[in-house]
Amino acid sequence: MKHVLEVKEIEKYYGNKSSLTKAIDHISFSVDEGEFVGIMGASGSGKTTLLNCISTIDKVTAGHIMINGTDITRLKGNALNQFRREELGFIFQDFNLLDTLTAYENVALALTIQKVKPSEIDKQVKQIAGRLGIVDILQKYPYQVSGGQKQRIAAARAIVTNPKLILADEPTGALDSRSARQLLENFEVLNQTMNATILMVTHDAFTASYADRILFIKDGKLFNELMKGGESRKEFFEKIIDVVTLLGGELNEVI
Repeated sequence: MKHVLEVKEIEKYYGNKSSLTKAIDHISFSVDEGEFVGIMGASGSGKTTLLNCISTIDKVTAGHIMINGTDITRLKGNALNQFRREELGFIFQDFNLLDTLTAYENVALALTIQKVKPSEIDKQVKQIAGRLGIVDILQKYPYQVSGGQKQRIAAARAIVTNPKLILADEPTGALDSRSARQLLENFEVLNQTMNATILMVTHDAFTASYADRILFIKDGKLFNELMKGGESRKEFFEKIIDVVTLLGGELNEVI
């Protein structure tokens, strides 16, 4: 199986010599093509810093991150911007939609930036909108739709460019339970029918149970790893809760 993501012995420090914080401490792992991987950990564990480094928002202090064979720790300037635009898809908790654009225009913008032909843009936007059930709201503006619909628009925008890796940061954090379930079912569609590779940071054990594999981070290090395998989502959820208990965090911090 091809590795889409390889994280090799990365470290991340903040501050200076008099006040140095080690946010990531020699973390290594890989994500294969078509995998849906979750990252969990208590607040301050380093999981968001890890995602920021993988998403090129932040730079590692040491180590290497390979995405589709490219060492992103060596990219700078325009090369880094181009890589981020063409190889990564982002789904964030606050949606990051442009209020002055319709849902169609928000999704199409990603393709426009890549200079895709207008006829092809229209085809791709409608295709992904059909998969995510948002065809009927394409001409509406973000303020005219629900939180769950906004998140599906954001998911469509992330996947429409066919990125090598989709990065999701607390994607259900701003959603009610019904909308969260719908979004996670859409993630399953993206993962299983489109072979999308997804890396998702979440506090929520229910959300995490939709993934194939969970990496647990504690004090900047990999603490544990769970594989769903042939288990049901309910069985996987219960195992996640067991590890959360071992992590020493209160359950209401992650559920």
